[in-house]
Amino acid sequence: FKNTKLENIYGALLRKANEIERQDKEICSRIADRGADIFKGKKHLKILTHCNAGALATAGIGTALGVITRLHQHGQLSCVYVDETRPLLQGARLTAAELVSGQIPVRLISDSMAADVMKRKKIDAVIVGADRIAGNGDTANKIGTYGIAVLCKYHQIPFYVAAPFSTFDFSISSGKDIPIEERNPDEVRMVQGIYIAPKNIPVYNPSFDITPNELITGIITEKGALKAPYYISIKQFERSLKYE
Repeated sequence: FKNTKLENIYGALLRKANEIERQDKEICSRIADRGADIFKGKKHLKILTHCNAGALATAGIGTALGVITRLHQHGQLSCVYVDETRPLLQGARLTAAELVSGQIPVRLISDSMAADVMKRKKIDAVIVGADRIAGNGDTANKIGTYGIAVLCKYHQIPFYVAAPFSTFDFSISSGKDIPIEERNPDEVRMVQGIYIAPKNIPVYNPSFDITPNELITGIITEKGALKAPYYISIKQFERSLKYE
């Protein structure tokens, strides 16, 4: 009896896991399609991204990286510039590896090079993912995202966030309500186990930052791209979900 019961539980959990995987793959594919629609008719695109929002972060082709992959499949990409994403280097370790594996033209840059790349290489758009989105469109993503958005504002470059509806937190009104974790200081003091700074130096190491909605050109979801004013478009989005 006990073995049969455990087998039933295991089977139910496996079916649920497979369903979650299927749904996530479908959502990623839809986000990729909606994002690619924004760039219809455009060729030789140069896109910059920050951190990792690809297949290693999802069950599908990713969110931000899903859009980039779809543009590549359509023959529209010239190059993807990838921030290394300090201090844990998710861009260098993960995103760069995914793009190389997918034979997508890519150049890895340090985070401090982004402004110069925008100025010299004429980036057409920035596409990033999101970990949490407030009701007004303020977005939490890996530390450094806010700085990229500010640079986009100065250089007049569209800044897009790609994320599924599950990323929206309709219970919070703005990014001020999103708690930011401060991580282990050795992530900044060390690189691959080797100290690059004094061992006891005080460190400020937030895991995320908040990009205010006024810096965001559009939020790409599986339902389509949301645009400002976000407090209206997100509210309409929330209502539409209730009737599905």
